[in-house]
Amino acid sequence: MENNNTTAQQKQESSPNDQEQFRRAAMNELREIGIEPYPAATYEVNVTAYQIHKEFPKEEYVKACENGQQTDSFPFRKVSIAGRLMSRRIMGAASFAELQDSTGRIQLYIKRDEICPNEDKTLYNRVFKKLTDIGDIIGVTGFVFVTQMGEISIHVESFTFLAKTLRPLPVVKEKDGQTFDAFQDPEQRYRQRYLDLIVNPDVRETFVKRTQLVNTMRNFLAEKGYLEVETPILQPLYGGAAARPFKTYHNTLDQTLYLRIANELYLKRLIVGGYDGVFEFSKDFRNEGMDRFHNPEFTQMELYVAYKDYNWMMDLVEEMVEKVALTLHGTTQIRTSGNIIDFKRPWKRYTMFEAIEHFTGVDISGMNEAELREVAVSLGISTDASMGKSKLIDEIFGEKCEPQLIQPTFIYNYPIEMSPLTKKHRSIEGLTERFEAICNGKELCNAYSELNDPIDQRERFAMQLELGKRGDEESMVLDEDFLRALEFGMPPTAGLGIGIDRLSMIMTDSHSVQDVLFFPQMKSV
Repeated sequence: MENNNTTAQQKQESSPNDQEQFRRAAMNELREIGIEPYPAATYEVNVTAYQIHKEFPKEEYVKACENGQQTDSFPFRKVSIAGRLMSRRIMGAASFAELQDSTGRIQLYIKRDEICPNEDKTLYNRVFKKLTDIGDIIGVTGFVFVTQMGEISIHVESFTFLAKTLRPLPVVKEKDGQTFDAFQDPEQRYRQRYLDLIVNPDVRETFVKRTQLVNTMRNFLAEKGYLEVETPILQPLYGGAAARPFKTYHNTLDQTLYLRIANELYLKRLIVGGYDGVFEFSKDFRNEGMDRFHNPEFTQMELYVAYKDYNWMMDLVEEMVEKVALTLHGTTQIRTSGNIIDFKRPWKRYTMFEAIEHFTGVDISGMNEAELREVAVSLGISTDASMGKSKLIDEIFGEKCEPQLIQPTFIYNYPIEMSPLTKKHRSIEGLTERFEAICNGKELCNAYSELNDPIDQRERFAMQLELGKRGDEESMVLDEDFLRALEFGMPPTAGLGIGIDRLSMIMTDSHSVQDVLFFPQMKSV
């Protein structure tokens, strides 16, 4: 980059701390010459970078220029745009720069003699060349044209400081056509997500797609007539899943409370209350391990629909996720983790015992706890005394089957010991009407025909209490108010919980759950 300005050269060669000092000095100097680096007035924007690139007739403009025709009639003759300065090339009396707004980047052409009134070169020589830095937020007005190199650009007629940046941005390096990560410490992108969003446009696009995903699901369910609701995050009893909770204390109530691990039991209370279908996009919290698939705070959508069962819910899940894929990508085929996954209906289906036999060669149906433990050990799976039948089956499936299921697959008819809130199978003893959708080797959703027999539900809770006594920290607690609600009568109901973070990972080809959370939980440093 051609730049004869000594201060600019010093900035480039200086340490980050020195660069911050240069920037603070520039901020003070701007104020000294009457330019407020953080003005309070509204800056009117009438166009975005994306709109210019999409709508400006580049080929027609170039042809008009080649034929010596006037270009005043072309669109975007008076644009006002704001964003962050991401690069600049100072070449004497003219400069090129790149401005980034929320939609993308646009090139700027700045000519000294046009932005400096009355031949006063201060604005250009002192302000733009010396006191402006990469990362500053500016507003510019001007008109759109095409450079001799064929780049759609804005010919700047005026520019305004909107916010001075006091810290240098991380530099995205390019070599031999390859782009290298701006973050030497990979955790920095999660701890300072705002920097990640500034320098990596693809990261911004990931979160745009996540929002589109949620909106697609929300609209899909609302169009079917289901009601979006809110339920408590702080709960006197945690329930609706097998997980360890976070615990807190409410001073006024003089009572221990828990961050919810699921919102299932409250949503089913609303079905008891007379709603035919309710859903919630909920933040849930589980005090468990962290890895690339787990964050202690996560988002799931839970749906409960009266007078339906798990077979109906399988069809709905297929329809909804297929619609999400089509909305985000225009196709049901998604590339993620090196795999091509096709969400086109219908999906493959295995019973849980069929899946275990298919992938291990062992038929575990009818086995007792001791036999299951023996099978687990023979398969190289670690066990301990706290594991009952449900845990052993879950471990066998999780270790030997789940990683093999890349294409979306329904696993259904779970053993009763694994499903304390699920209706007993209508015709097969010892099983329940439950399914999970597995995709790319991980659980995507969990659903079942809801248990609405209050006597049976009390007995299931009692089974969970016994597991808790054996040391199972994820066992459920007995919820008397929920049982009381069931005693008033809950219609046959289908329920679903689908992990938004996991689905977002698949739909955006993200390696880690941290990549689809704006602010993932990190250990303090």
